[in-house]
Amino acid sequence: MKTQTRLLLIGTALTLFNACTPSVKAPEAILPTPEPKQVEWQKMETYAFVHFGLNTFNDREWGYGDSDPKTFNPTKLDCEQWVKTFVDAGMKGVILTAKHHDGFCLWPTKLTEYCIRNTPYKNGKGDIVRELSDACKKYGIKFAVYLSPWDRHQANYGTPEYVDYFYQQLHELLFNYGSVFEIWFDGANGGDGWYGGAKDTRTIDRKNYYDYPRAYKMIDELQPQAVIFSDGGPGCRWVGNENGFAGATNWSFLRAGEVFPGYPHYKELQYGHADGNQWVPAECDVSIRPGWFYHPEEDNRVKTVEQLTDLYYRSVGHNATLLLNFPVDRDGLIHPTDSANAVNFHKNIQKELAHNLLAGITPKASDERGGKFTAQAATDGNWDTYWATRDSVTSATIEFTLPQTEKINRMMIQEYIPLGQRVKSFVVEYNKESEWFPVKLDEETTTVGYKRLLRFETVSTNQLRICFTDARGCLCINNIEAYYGGEMSDTFTLKAEELKSYPFTLPEINETEAQKCTDKESATTCFVEGNTLLIDLGEERTVSSFHYLPDQSEYNKGLISNYELFAGTDANAVDRPIAKGEFSNIKHNPILQSVYFSPVKARYLSLKAVRMVNENEPMGLAEIAIQ
Repeated sequence: MKTQTRLLLIGTALTLFNACTPSVKAPEAILPTPEPKQVEWQKMETYAFVHFGLNTFNDREWGYGDSDPKTFNPTKLDCEQWVKTFVDAGMKGVILTAKHHDGFCLWPTKLTEYCIRNTPYKNGKGDIVRELSDACKKYGIKFAVYLSPWDRHQANYGTPEYVDYFYQQLHELLFNYGSVFEIWFDGANGGDGWYGGAKDTRTIDRKNYYDYPRAYKMIDELQPQAVIFSDGGPGCRWVGNENGFAGATNWSFLRAGEVFPGYPHYKELQYGHADGNQWVPAECDVSIRPGWFYHPEEDNRVKTVEQLTDLYYRSVGHNATLLLNFPVDRDGLIHPTDSANAVNFHKNIQKELAHNLLAGITPKASDERGGKFTAQAATDGNWDTYWATRDSVTSATIEFTLPQTEKINRMMIQEYIPLGQRVKSFVVEYNKESEWFPVKLDEETTTVGYKRLLRFETVSTNQLRICFTDARGCLCINNIEAYYGGEMSDTFTLKAEELKSYPFTLPEINETEAQKCTDKESATTCFVEGNTLLIDLGEERTVSSFHYLPDQSEYNKGLISNYELFAGTDANAVDRPIAKGEFSNIKHNPILQSVYFSPVKARYLSLKAVRMVNENEPMGLAEIAIQ
């Protein structure tokens, strides 16, 4: 009885203590923020694309709309073979090109004769949309559809009647094939085509012709969980290339209403709009082969495991998703080389990120919000817990001490994106002999978002830290991990002859002298009197890095110790600061120096030598490059 009384008193005391202890309030969201379905979509990370249709059998990429349906006859088609490949490759879903630009439909639509119903496949009784949807259900991955707005077969394309036809097709797909996770609207629209035999060129108003709000309404009614893809979203956006990568700086925002199919400034979609007011994350689409549809001559040009691994780090690891295309062959199967490389790529990623060296470690942070928002939340393995700083704190350091010295060359950082994307810049450092040094990598460390994966030169240390130097609000970091991925072929120091650059001139330097820093010869050096160098790119470009190889002669003349970089669009006003810092240890190790910064549009750059290793020496530039 005494024990029960004692326990009752303890319980009552704890209840009173908790009631008197004010709970720590979670941070307020910073707009824009994602819808829950956008968060779930991004957690898929990798999923498959399938391009298959009349183009496959007629050796085309963009069918004209006049191929004979009787040529479509995949005699060994097996959607389960496709899906098992995707499952083994770690992919969480698949998007099927139900209708590409040629207008041919892979389902027995009631709206046109130009469909699978009039092919030899299963004597006209086939329905590949159904077969793939069923296979996805059987093996537990998600299904989605691509429906091309452009139709080069239909005679009425370009008229209001075609728009009604398009929406009837969309309704068939949304209503008859179960749940879909994404609707894919291609940005290629209008141009030449068969158009019912007219064989002409048709131009549409890309912003208004399709009346996309009508599509959004239909999708919200029939498939509310689906994310809508187009160049500008609204659910997810094109990344501005078909090469499978996003910028290292990648905001999940766009300025609402600005981007439309055929948007002329599409390259900026690699980075998003830092001042955007709509959450539209990037999707990186790329084919495992050079073409999107199958061509036998490309059987020996399938992307390698190494190439696919690199794309993973530059898509999923750059706050985007990876949509990997498989051109199904004429038998109706994924080619064995494509399948093997995709599966082995997944195994390679699993191997590189197998052992999290920070798991369970209690970090030390320079600032904590308190309550459940401590630094421990960044290593507890729970996606829904996060380390947060106080509202007024937008820069902070988090430090990790490992039980023993470890080799490390990979890091993962994640923000709690339901509260918005916040981090604008950060630095990763390691401790060596009681001194902190930045890790060496080949991209800027600016944004984080859903996931940022870093590859860097291997270090051996028992201490790591991340210095978050700027953010849009207080920090909300829900996951930090570190790995040793083995010795890789990653290159962090380029040779002079390997440097790539936008073309440029040095208008204030003698042409003969200027050529010495652009000739890809490390043995020649351009010497510049004074402490500033003006660089003219010839036209406005988006740049994100500056590379400087110091003088490589025996005495290494003209070494720049501290620098500032400026950008501008007028040669007389190159005054926008974009980077500043120190070329660490350049006196004793005068190797290629690379400066990475947030992408900026500029025609002119200005390099200012704030401090020289040896004062009063001219700047010595063996090579420079701008990317």
